[in-house]
Amino acid sequence: MTRLEPNLKIPLVSHAKSSAVVIGAGLGGLSAAMRLGAKGYSVTIIDRLDRVGGRGSSVTKNGFRFDLGPTILTVPQVFEKLWADCGREFSADVNLVPLDPFYEIRWQDGSRFQVRRDEKDMLAEVTRNFPQDLKGYLKFLDDCEKRYVFGFEGLGRKPMNKLWDLVKELPGFIRLRADRSVYAHVSARVKDPKFRMALSFHPLFIGGDPRNVTSMYILVSHLEKAFGVHYVKGGVQALADAMANVVKEQGGQVLLNSNVARISVNNHKSDGVILENGLNLNADIVVSNADPGWTYDKLLPAHKKRRWSRNKLKKSRWSMGLFVWYFGTRNTKKKWQDVGHHTIINGPRYRGLLSDIFDRCYLADDMSIYLHRPSITDSSVAPEGSDCFYALSPVPNLKTSTPVDWCKELEIYKNKMREVLEETIPGFSSEVVAEHVLTPEDFEKRYLSPYGAGFSLEPRIFQSAWFRPHNISEEIENLYLVGAGTHPGAGIPSVVTSSEVLAQLVTDPVIGGS
Repeated sequence: MTRLEPNLKIPLVSHAKSSAVVIGAGLGGLSAAMRLGAKGYSVTIIDRLDRVGGRGSSVTKNGFRFDLGPTILTVPQVFEKLWADCGREFSADVNLVPLDPFYEIRWQDGSRFQVRRDEKDMLAEVTRNFPQDLKGYLKFLDDCEKRYVFGFEGLGRKPMNKLWDLVKELPGFIRLRADRSVYAHVSARVKDPKFRMALSFHPLFIGGDPRNVTSMYILVSHLEKAFGVHYVKGGVQALADAMANVVKEQGGQVLLNSNVARISVNNHKSDGVILENGLNLNADIVVSNADPGWTYDKLLPAHKKRRWSRNKLKKSRWSMGLFVWYFGTRNTKKKWQDVGHHTIINGPRYRGLLSDIFDRCYLADDMSIYLHRPSITDSSVAPEGSDCFYALSPVPNLKTSTPVDWCKELEIYKNKMREVLEETIPGFSSEVVAEHVLTPEDFEKRYLSPYGAGFSLEPRIFQSAWFRPHNISEEIENLYLVGAGTHPGAGIPSVVTSSEVLAQLVTDPVIGGS
């Protein structure tokens, strides 16, 4: 990778006249750069971090690699298409490991439910745990597939920047009851409170409250069933590195440790970016993988916004925050044999905890935890014989009159999390030899996430599709957006699909010349 120096002259690819600057090297920005490079654009990616990946980047401490963000890949076909669009083969560059079980859900009464890869195994698991809800579950699976066809393969893979794009889809929204929440839809199909939790928690992985997020997002259950759950060998960092390598082999550049101060605008058109060191990079188009809130509020400070004003952004509903404790334990690889790659540890409350997080913005004493143990699958994450973990708890974001002071609460909350984890991985506390913590304040500083939100705007019905910031800017010509905060939304498949939508909106470059 290249670090940008103040007087560096950015060369263009010799065969292209048209150039593009991509702000941010997250998976959205990297996939956008790949597709623009394949079209023939001369592409330069700029990122403020010291490595690519954005929220999917990593840090290494004492021989432990902590992958900071996404841990699950559910639709490999999205990446296979991305690589194919660039004339390459995905499997030659990235190694995926299919998991089975996908994950295990645990409750405080000791009951456990595994989500399995094989359909027979999955139905057996449902029958064992929730026999009275088997028929309802089969209907739920049919519901999920219908929403996948409409929402992911249809709506999610085409532009939604014109009002007519939304209007012509309204019959589908009405037919599939998009007005109903995920939790409400699940509750109409199954009765057991535990099973309702097991089928409705998925919106939390894209920043949404299951009680309010549109039921279109039950399609995630179909993604798991149809495509499986996979781990990227080397972590999502390895996936991001592979994407950056494609960009470089196309002739593009990735410039790290470089901050964009603002987007340059002339005659209502973006024509490049200005870095904090004063360097001006000209470009025919600008693509922002930064959060739309940051893009419109901070990177266009002098431009009057027609839609995404500071007041509009402030009134929007943002996803919850995240408290993530990464830790490495010595000589524990053979311990805790019942703890797999992904475990969801339920607290004593479900809907009450959701209310504390999303409604009251209150940091509760109890918690539910997603526990990631990649060392079960990938020995490269930890020294030999050791373990690597990632414990995530949803918490309130910072958009409140009295946000959590994480300088004061970090150690207190971590100790509460430690007590919960000791029930699942007993004795781990005395074996921790490396650790790292991210709070909503860190998300705000490291990723420039408004209000420390973990997943940008919450995917409620009136913050989805046409109502979400468009992939082609409503404010400035020649400015495009990709990533979790724009259409179609958060989650690795959607973030990468945003670049697929982008490719449909961007004109082909001018080829030839110097």
